Amino acid sequence: MSDQNNILFIMMDQLRWDCLSCYGRSVIDTPNIDRIAAKGVRFTNAYVQGSSCGNSRASFYTGRHVRSHGATWNDWPFHVAEWTLADYLKPSDTEVVLLGKTHMKPDAEGMKRLHIDPISAQGKALSNAGFLQGEHDDGLHPEGPLGRYSKIDPKYNQWVKKQGYEGGNAWLQWANAVEDEAGVARSGFFMKHAHLPARLPSELSETAYMTNRAIETIDELADKSWCLHLSYIKPHWPFVVSAPYHELYQGIDLPKAIKSEKEREDPHPIYREFMKLGVAKVFSDDRKRQHVMPAYLGLIKQLDDELGRLFKHLEEKGLDKNTSIVITADHGDYFGDHWLGEKDLFHDSSINIPLIIHDPSPAADATRGTVCDELTCAIDLIPTFMELVGQTPLYHRLEGRSLLPILHNKDFQSEREIIVCEDDYGRLPVAKTLKRTPYNARMTMAYDGHYKFVHAPGFDPMLFDLKNDPQEFVDLGRDAGYAQVRYQMQEKLLDWSATLRNRVAVSEQMFAEGVGKSLRQGILPGFWSEDEVPETRKIPTSAGVF
Repeated sequence: MSDQNNILFIMMDQLRWDCLSCYGRSVIDTPNIDRIAAKGVRFTNAYVQGSSCGNSRASFYTGRHVRSHGATWNDWPFHVAEWTLADYLKPSDTEVVLLGKTHMKPDAEGMKRLHIDPISAQGKALSNAGFLQGEHDDGLHPEGPLGRYSKIDPKYNQWVKKQGYEGGNAWLQWANAVEDEAGVARSGFFMKHAHLPARLPSELSETAYMTNRAIETIDELADKSWCLHLSYIKPHWPFVVSAPYHELYQGIDLPKAIKSEKEREDPHPIYREFMKLGVAKVFSDDRKRQHVMPAYLGLIKQLDDELGRLFKHLEEKGLDKNTSIVITADHGDYFGDHWLGEKDLFHDSSINIPLIIHDPSPAADATRGTVCDELTCAIDLIPTFMELVGQTPLYHRLEGRSLLPILHNKDFQSEREIIVCEDDYGRLPVAKTLKRTPYNARMTMAYDGHYKFVHAPGFDPMLFDLKNDPQEFVDLGRDAGYAQVRYQMQEKLLDWSATLRNRVAVSEQMFAEGVGKSLRQGILPGFWSEDEVPETRKIPTSAGVF
C-alpha cells in the first residue's frame, strides 16, 4: 500500500437519507453508494447542527456548533479567527481541496480590522471556509432585478460555452432550463416544468462536470496525500435533470408524504407560520408533489451513476486501497412531509442525514457492511478525519467526537447526552409575522434518542416522543402530562450550552500544565504557616526574603 492517506469527502445538497437504497426505503436504486456502504459503516442516527445550508455547512467545516461559530444562517459568515478543516489537517501535510459548494461568506469586517487583503492568499482562504485550493462553485447563479445572485461567473459556465452552447449564463439558460412543448425555453425554477428534460445532455450537467473535475484533480495530486471535498449542488433545486433521468420515475408509485391532518389542528405558532410559506403550500399539494418528485429522484440517480464513474477511477489508479470515503448531505428536504417544503425545522425529514464512512485500512475489516445506531452528527467528521490522517483531535476547540473507534470496532465514548441542532429564522417572513427580532428569532433542538425538544424564545417549547410517535405527528410541548420530560430536556440543553468549547486558545496540554502552577510559582493563598506548605511548593531560600 502507498504511503498516501487520502479522504474523499462527498457531500450532496439537500439529499434525503431515505432516497438511498442502502437505507432500505428508497424507490430508486443507488448501487454505487450502496457499494461503499457495504465496505464501510452506515450511520442511521446522524444529524446536522444547523437546519439550513449555511449554518449546517459551517458546522461541518469548523467541527463546532452554530452557537460557537456564529454563522447562524445562509450568507452569514463565522468570525475570522475560526479554524476550519484545512487548519486542522495542516500538520499532516494533507492537501485540502474543494470542488463545489460551501455556501460560506467572508468575515469582511474582521479581515478589514486585521488589515488582511481579501485578494491575498490568506484573504482568499478566510473568504471560503479555509478552502484555498480547487474550484468553488455554490451552484446557484440566477438573475433578478438586483442582477446576478452570484458575483462570480463559474468555470462551469465557461466550459459549457466551449461545448458550443452560447449565452451569458449557461447555468440559468441551459443546465437549469427546459424547453416546453412549443420549444420555448423555460426556467427550471418553475416546478411545473419539472417533468421536462434539461436543455443540456447528461454528460454536460453540473453533476457530470464536477465529477470530471474530481477525476482530474485526483490525477493532478499524484502522490500527495489529500482530502478532497467534493460538494455537489444537486439534488438541490432547481428540480431539473437531463434525459433520460427526467422520466425514469414518472408514472411509478412514489412514497406518500409523511403528514397528518391532526398536525394542522392548533399547531405551534412557529410551525403554523412555516406551513404558510409558498414552498410549503406547493409541496402540501399531493398532485404538485407527485409532479416534481421524479425529477428530484432522477437527480439522485444521476449522482449515483457519476459517483460510480469516480469510484471506478479510484480503483483503476489503485487509490481505493488508501482512500477513505465519506458520503453525506448538508441536510434533507421536507418534500411535503409535515405540510412543509425545503428545510429549517427539526423533523427527521430535514435534519437526519445519510452518513456512510468507508475506511480501507485493515483496522476497519471487522465493521465492513455494518450499521451504527449511535447518535452522531456533522461535527464528528473533523475529529474523525484528523485520526484518519494520524493526528490527535484538538478537543479544546472541536465539539464533536471522532467516529474512528466505531469504524475500528473499539469502545466509543461519545460523551454526549443530546444531539443539538439550531435554527435562525430571522430572515424569513415567519419572523416578521411573529414580531421577532434578529436576536430572538431562534430555535434550539435537543434530541436524546427518545424525545426531541425544541426551545423557542418567546413561545412554548415543542416536544416529540420518537419512541411512541416516530413520525413526529403529536407535539407534546403544551401537554401537562409531559411537564417533567420538558424540564429534563431543558436541563440537558442548559448543561450543553454551559460546556461549549469557548476556551479555544487554551489547549488540553496548556490546561494540564497550568493545574497547580500557581503554588509552584509561590502563590500561597489560604496557608496559616510555612509548615503547611508541601516540600514541592516551598519558596526557595535563595529568594532571600525568609
